[in-house]
Amino acid sequence: QVQLVESGGGLVQAGGSLRLSCAASGTISSINIMGWYRQTPGIQRDLVAAFTSGGSPNYADSVKGRFTISRDNTKNTVYLQMNSLKPEDTAVYYCRVQGRLPNGALFDDWGQGTQVTVSS
Repeated sequence: QVQLVESGGGLVQAGGSLRLSCAASGTISSINIMGWYRQTPGIQRDLVAAFTSGGSPNYADSVKGRFTISRDNTKNTVYLQMNSLKPEDTAVYYCRVQGRLPNGALFDDWGQGTQVTVSS
């Protein structure tokens, strides 16, 4: 079983920075998707940034040039550095990890979510 533990959310003024982290625990054979999504009330959960099996990360257009995703494969941890934050970045941010267990079973797990609030 894979568990995801997120940290790093909070309240920041516009123009500020936050760094989110998400650690995946458990025995993982391979990872296909590792990234961050966000959701505001009444809106679907959307991609912010993610690594896929293709290698290079994908970013939402709205965060390009401001957010940077990185990962530490030795720790199965993914980070999201968020700079130049805007009030419209306010949302609950969710970590997502999809991959395979040693027995070949596919898993697709989400973190508990961390609130990011950007004040104007």
